[in-house]
Amino acid sequence: MTGARSIMIVGAGTAGWLTAAYLARFFALAGQGDMSITLLESPDLGIIGVGEGTFPTIRGTLDFLGIDETAFLRATSATFKQGIRFDDWLHAPAPDGRRHHYVHPFEAPLQTNDADLLAAWLAQDSATRLPFAQAMSIQHGVALHGRAPKRPEEGAYAAPLSYAYHFDATKFAALLRDRAVELGVRHLTDHLTGVERGEDGKIARILTRDRGPLSADLYIDCTGFRAELIGRALGAPFRSVRHQLFTDRALACKIPYDRPDAPIQSVTIAAAHEAGWTWDIGLEGARGIGCVYSSAHMDEDGAAKILRAHIGHDRFQPRLIPFDPGYREAQWIGNCVAVGLSGGFLEPLESTGILLIEAAVAMIAELFPLAGPIDAPASRFNQLMVGRYERIVDFLKLHYCLSRRDEPFWRDNADPASMPESLRAHLDQWRYRPPGRFDFTLDLESFAPFNYHYILYGMDYPTMPPPRPATASPRAADRLFARVQSYSDQATRDLPTNRAFLEEIGA
Repeated sequence: MTGARSIMIVGAGTAGWLTAAYLARFFALAGQGDMSITLLESPDLGIIGVGEGTFPTIRGTLDFLGIDETAFLRATSATFKQGIRFDDWLHAPAPDGRRHHYVHPFEAPLQTNDADLLAAWLAQDSATRLPFAQAMSIQHGVALHGRAPKRPEEGAYAAPLSYAYHFDATKFAALLRDRAVELGVRHLTDHLTGVERGEDGKIARILTRDRGPLSADLYIDCTGFRAELIGRALGAPFRSVRHQLFTDRALACKIPYDRPDAPIQSVTIAAAHEAGWTWDIGLEGARGIGCVYSSAHMDEDGAAKILRAHIGHDRFQPRLIPFDPGYREAQWIGNCVAVGLSGGFLEPLESTGILLIEAAVAMIAELFPLAGPIDAPASRFNQLMVGRYERIVDFLKLHYCLSRRDEPFWRDNADPASMPESLRAHLDQWRYRPPGRFDFTLDLESFAPFNYHYILYGMDYPTMPPPRPATASPRAADRLFARVQSYSDQATRDLPTNRAFLEEIGA
């Protein structure tokens, strides 16, 4: 084949515009600036458009796109996110008001050649030792005290501590749209009315109400849960994981702060309830709040009641977002590839929605065939994406299956029959040793071993301590634990609050 190939992205929102901007930037830097990239935005499709949490990979993506960090923070009502605080996941609140909390920070635990801190922590008395994240992470105190991960004068997308963002998803999509158009993406607005397939089974053209038929070499389906191309037109099977991840509904809303100078959390707050959990994220001008629940264990009225109790009043209009947790078994078929919700969605617990978009579009860019069969990478892409979904299912299920709560939802989650076989096998091993790098296949992973450590030991999973090297004395470990606490206290004193940082940059 001669000449540049053409790409048609169908659907807008975060998935569509992130895909468009990323591919345009990638091909321009690769000297393929004549690649034709068109995005068709169909008004009928709509977007979810709630407050969104992200994973630290988003910083590298935004930097790659050439989006200024300060401009991004201002344009999207963004705030810093340094992890997740889990409330009541191990136990329901006690009658005397005591509650269990733990934190999953983004920063890896301190590592040193002087002592194996993980082994040292596991060897300590479980009744008296500090919580795992507090003992091991400088970020624990910084995040819980609502501090920013850096000072305003420090460089864009860089900081002493790892971080991501909370932002308004609708505003974020608009920012990505503007950047994609700057990078040369052609933006069309029209109603998608149909898909025509050729004799070879591939998409021959898409049909629109006003512009008629439109054709391309590769079609990228970003039409959300409707999956107009990969699902309705091509019939890609959907693999539900509802038997493993039970939540399938969310009631979402935004509420204003009580006062303009109200503190902004630096963590997502995930508070467990009898049939799921609530999220609470701090945006610059409002809080994004949602009740995630299993419709098999709770109805919409029950979820609304939990939302009212969490917020403290009923002056809000929640929006119901139903979803079926799962993913397409084949996400690249012929000349069509799915990105975002059209490829799958699990649940919002660890902000894997945008993470999976980033993973998919990076692979499309790297694997895209400039000549030869357009579907040459399909088998490898499908293998990697399905594997990534499977590993995320394991990680998300880990949060639920270790709970000791005694409601039907939580008892069902603790039933080994509801766990993926791979997770059951790992948990059997992790009673005798902590997770390590040989438990994971790098190209399939979204989470590192230390992410598993934070969840396992936040949920009090019993693990035998591995033998410490002879050079790792308990005294050396104690000195390092004390250093972690000292550094965390110092950083908490020195760093500005989340709100103070944003006010200083004019966000």
